[in-house]
Amino acid sequence: MAISGSPAADVEVDRPGLRIEADGLVQVVRGGRRTLRGVSVTVAPGELVAIVGASGVGKTTLLDALAGVRPAAAGQVRYGGTDRSTAGVPVAYVPQDDIIHPQLPLARTLRYAARLRLPAGTGGAEIDRRVAEVLAVLGLADRAAVRVGSLSGGERKRASIAVELLARPQVLFLDEPTSGLDPHTAVELVALLRRLADGGVPVVLTTHNPADVDRCDQVVVLAREGHLAFAGPPRDACAHFGVATVAEIYALIAAEPDPAVWARRFSPTVPAAPAAPSAVDDSVHSGRIGAVRQTALLARRTVDILGRDRLTLAILLGSPVAVLAMFLMLFQAGAFDYARPSPGATVMVLFWIAFGVFFFGLTYGLLQICTELAIVRRETFAGVGVVPYVVSKMVVLLPLLAGADLLLLGVLRALDRLPALPWNDFGALYLTVLLASAGALALGLLCSAAVSDASQATLLLPMLCFPQVLFVGAILPVPVMAPVGRAISWAMSNRWCFEALGHTIGVEHLWREGGSPLGPPLLATYGHTFSRAVWQDWAILGGFAVLFSAAACAVLARRTRPRTARRRP
Repeated sequence: MAISGSPAADVEVDRPGLRIEADGLVQVVRGGRRTLRGVSVTVAPGELVAIVGASGVGKTTLLDALAGVRPAAAGQVRYGGTDRSTAGVPVAYVPQDDIIHPQLPLARTLRYAARLRLPAGTGGAEIDRRVAEVLAVLGLADRAAVRVGSLSGGERKRASIAVELLARPQVLFLDEPTSGLDPHTAVELVALLRRLADGGVPVVLTTHNPADVDRCDQVVVLAREGHLAFAGPPRDACAHFGVATVAEIYALIAAEPDPAVWARRFSPTVPAAPAAPSAVDDSVHSGRIGAVRQTALLARRTVDILGRDRLTLAILLGSPVAVLAMFLMLFQAGAFDYARPSPGATVMVLFWIAFGVFFFGLTYGLLQICTELAIVRRETFAGVGVVPYVVSKMVVLLPLLAGADLLLLGVLRALDRLPALPWNDFGALYLTVLLASAGALALGLLCSAAVSDASQATLLLPMLCFPQVLFVGAILPVPVMAPVGRAISWAMSNRWCFEALGHTIGVEHLWREGGSPLGPPLLATYGHTFSRAVWQDWAILGGFAVLFSAAACAVLARRTRPRTARRRP
């Protein structure tokens, strides 16, 4: 690696491959604080480079800027003499988090990754060959049939690297690849990266482990606030700082109150030779599969994951059955009997049906995205669309919800918890609950896209459910709510499901003309709640589903796209 301004630059050996040049990189975060300050480095083909420094000095920030995950606010990154944003270079980026699904066997998850990353015309035999190739290179061939979740920490890290090698990238970036590994495994992983670099692929990694630096060609040392303190061979780093080991550099830099001192001491003395543009192979980016095929492939992978995660599948299928059992124990038969109706009971039956299908949809979607956000972020960086991803979740989960809704209505009707209705009215009931489930599922996916982990999603559950209980108009009719409550009720999807169910069943007629004296007074408090045409309620429920789905796509796109930094004034 020829480092611009390295005081001890070696004579560089020309090797085929990609050269990376970064000039004057500046990064700015909210509040105007700079996390990189004029960093310039050049990575030669086939080099293994470590970015080191204390926590918070900007190691990952520099790595993200070089990879294009978060472009710098100022400065330029060139791949092979061409601006990175237009170079079309296959870039591999391995974050700290695993980017593979733990439920699937290793070879199977790699095949899915290959189909998403490789050109549309790539046949199954070529995909199998590519998967076998990367497994062999990474020493995982004998673990191909093992479930990813059963692999060791070092094997999972290599598996994440395998995902990135499928497209034969021209540069490999890794964020803390040895973090959490035991010393022996960490040494083996760095040795693997060394072999990959020797094959002509520049490899850049961040690390806190001084032992990782020993096998690297070059080391980039950052001081606080993103100042470049040194860049060059590891042996020269020790000489530059006047210490015996790389580990001592950390303490030395931390002891200096003014981090800019280190940047001034590392003064440019040997300018880097300008690099001739190198050829860029972007063939793997050409002809990527389209949105429809992405959706189908992602849906098939989701089905595969659910089929192998028996506990999650049991919860998804069992929770509607458990709720239905509670409904049967709660509701008495004959509440809708025209001769002796129970108006108060009919309100609660309709409300709990509406809330039940909302709860099914919400819980089905709430953990779908946040638990695999790192995977989604990396796949969108590799070209997978967020719209196909969200749609694939809907495609898989909606049929499950449709079955749960049909079971709920069918059993309640068979056991006289609902009135006998013509088939067309029963179909109208079913469409109502299905639209309500779809809207709740989309809301769950939206919230799942907005949070960072499962614990946050779990905390959202009661916050999303309570308003759907209080402001629906069942416990307290909408006409008698306070003005603020009436306004909030318009945003409650459960309200429109509850009202559509009541209209289809004909509760106005049942309460007005049935055999219960409580009906007319109760109807008076509800006013025109059940008078709206059912198609209007369907339009509102469908609108919620579309709105929440679009919002989920927008939020996920914002969280996964390369973040544009604030430009330097």
